[in-house]
Amino acid sequence: MTNLPQHKPLIAHVLFRLGTGGLENGVVNLINTMPTEKFRHAVICMTDYTHFRDRITNNDVQVYCLHKKPGQDFAVYVRLWKLLRKIKPDILHTRNLSALEAQLPAFFAGIKHRIHGEHGRDIDDVEGTNKRYVLLRQLFRPLIARYIPMSKDLESWLIKQINVPARKISQLYNGVDLSRFKISASKPVNVLPEHLRSPELLLIGTVGRLDPVKDQTTLVQAFIYLVETNPLVRNKVRLVIVGSGVLEATLKKLIHDAGMNDLIWFAGERSNVAELMQALDLFVLPSINEGISNTILEAMATQLPVIATNVGGNPELVIDNQTGYLVPKQNPRAMAAVFKHYLDNQDLLLTHGKAGRARCESTFSLTRMVDDYMNVYDQILEQ
Repeated sequence: MTNLPQHKPLIAHVLFRLGTGGLENGVVNLINTMPTEKFRHAVICMTDYTHFRDRITNNDVQVYCLHKKPGQDFAVYVRLWKLLRKIKPDILHTRNLSALEAQLPAFFAGIKHRIHGEHGRDIDDVEGTNKRYVLLRQLFRPLIARYIPMSKDLESWLIKQINVPARKISQLYNGVDLSRFKISASKPVNVLPEHLRSPELLLIGTVGRLDPVKDQTTLVQAFIYLVETNPLVRNKVRLVIVGSGVLEATLKKLIHDAGMNDLIWFAGERSNVAELMQALDLFVLPSINEGISNTILEAMATQLPVIATNVGGNPELVIDNQTGYLVPKQNPRAMAAVFKHYLDNQDLLLTHGKAGRARCESTFSLTRMVDDYMNVYDQILEQ
């Protein structure tokens, strides 16, 4: 008797938008790395997608756009219901509040296995206590078979604030591609402008969308304060900001008013982030809130020490005074003090960087993340 081909379960990943971002990067990494003989994938964008869609290397992955209008657009849920009835996914996996409402059309479309991921909170609800959002999450709670929070901090919040039973939660961490974000024997200075290529300069950098929740304002203020209070470092340090967004004009005005245009490079949105990381000496994430930051993991994998704010999942990644330092959020002077500490003790750059890389290898590899997701998907399907 000829064996019939085994059905490969289809996972429908529902996102608000497929664009540049840590959440989206994690989804793309998961799809690209998961064995193709194990699962099939589709991506459903509640709004649309950007060129970021091209990072999906599997040509069999369909990406659908529902073109949700701003504000209330109830028709989008009818379109989603029809799409789900058509493609019949075995698992629906929504991510964050902006895609949560997709759980209801999935229920009515007969999708049995429904998962929701929490990757971090937005600027209008940093603490996760907004009464309207809490109520919305609680209303949708019965529809969700499994929650996947990206950090212990988010897991605790789901249990205490949203009243999710612990048995319905599978906390797992993001993973980083250790082969892409790797240690460089020497700086790839060719990716930098000529005025940043001097080996005498210490390059402080950040990567991410220029957005209030990422709070690059505090980073720029800290850099300005460092130079103004320590004039001798003006010829020793530079700041690299990779990314674009709504804060760009504000940041450039701060820098212009301080007379430091020559000390800071706005690199814009880049496709060569891995190479730019290798050209830095020190990485900073000044966010007001974070889940589990992909950029922190990428910096650690590149053997960079990391300065991060002591919020959200950051303390689960950065071990204070071992792989970098944790500082209070929105505190430029505290951040500037750590900049100065590294300038005065540059041997710590290598020590902390090596410890960060080792931590990625042991705990935060992409292989481990994919295995964790597959275990959750298998458990859900077996139920």
